[in-house]
Amino acid sequence: MDTAAPLLSFDRAAARKAVHDERRRSMLLDLGVTLATILAALVMGFVVIALLGRDPILAYEALLTGPVTRLGRVGRWLELATNLILVGLGVAIAFRARQFSLGGQGQMVAGALVGALVAIYVPLPPVLGVLVPALVAMGVGFLLGLLPGVMKAYLNANEIVSTLMLNAIVLRLYDYVLTYFLKPEGSSTTRSLPVQPTAQLATFSELFSIEMGRVNMGLIVALLGAVAVWILLERTPFGYAIRAIGANERFARYGGINTRQVIALAFAVGGAVSALAGIHLLLGVHRRLFLDFVGNIGWDGITVALLARNNPLLVPLSGLFYAYLLVGGDRVEQQAQVGSELVQVIQAVIILLITARVLGEWIRARRAQIEQRL
Repeated sequence: MDTAAPLLSFDRAAARKAVHDERRRSMLLDLGVTLATILAALVMGFVVIALLGRDPILAYEALLTGPVTRLGRVGRWLELATNLILVGLGVAIAFRARQFSLGGQGQMVAGALVGALVAIYVPLPPVLGVLVPALVAMGVGFLLGLLPGVMKAYLNANEIVSTLMLNAIVLRLYDYVLTYFLKPEGSSTTRSLPVQPTAQLATFSELFSIEMGRVNMGLIVALLGAVAVWILLERTPFGYAIRAIGANERFARYGGINTRQVIALAFAVGGAVSALAGIHLLLGVHRRLFLDFVGNIGWDGITVALLARNNPLLVPLSGLFYAYLLVGGDRVEQQAQVGSELVQVIQAVIILLITARVLGEWIRARRAQIEQRL
């Protein structure tokens, strides 16, 4: 008589539900940590103002209400948030694979430069006038991301150094091309011709007849991009490979994932998304090129991604908060006579808290790898 115990059946639905529940808990944890980081930074900023002998209540009233007191300021807030969201999404893709790409600044500039060559000099009908420069810019951003990605994946080059050096090259090349080729002859300022009317992103002011500054349809693209990047990372084989590498690269390699190829493509796809921020600035905000075209947006986008714990669905929230902080800082300087140093203090605290958190996770991951080897 066969007394062997029957094999336990695998409940696929229950396993899928468990995975979804775990992802939901992880997202809520990310949100909680993000909110706690913001609250801690605001509290520390409040204390610093009080220690300086200023009125912290007046300063925080200007900081927290200033960006929404006028529609023009709301537009400035949303305009800046759009850029930060796009760069944050691009950075988050590589960061999810535990690859610290700092190339967003250069990818934005390169995308805007090449996109401008199309948007200024190639006559295109409406819709295509926006889509073609955007696709060209994404292609350039893809290549600029692929280069340090290949160097890291196949040559084990330090990605922080390679992306920083590539940024320097791109920025100098941008200045050279703008000054000697795109600047109109006889112009007293170093700037290009404006993009063609068919290449301009429609602003909310034009669409809704409400004066909101330069905020435009790029905001909708950024929000849809967050959903698209989340689908890419959470619902595709490529996204699974990125997450597996981020969790444990050696385990992913043993599991049959081509880790080198995935790492290189993670850099490249992130570069394509970051280049969209440059196109947004070109077609929707400035509508021409000039020196110092992107400011510090590429670097602020890194903070936005880390603040969101590299979760694409939280990147819009962190981008909106960070942009609100920057716009509110201008109001503090004007109303409370505290100076923009307040915002810099809060930014520094946020970065320090994020760095401490990331460093702790890195130490735990390294310890786990060492224990596995033993």
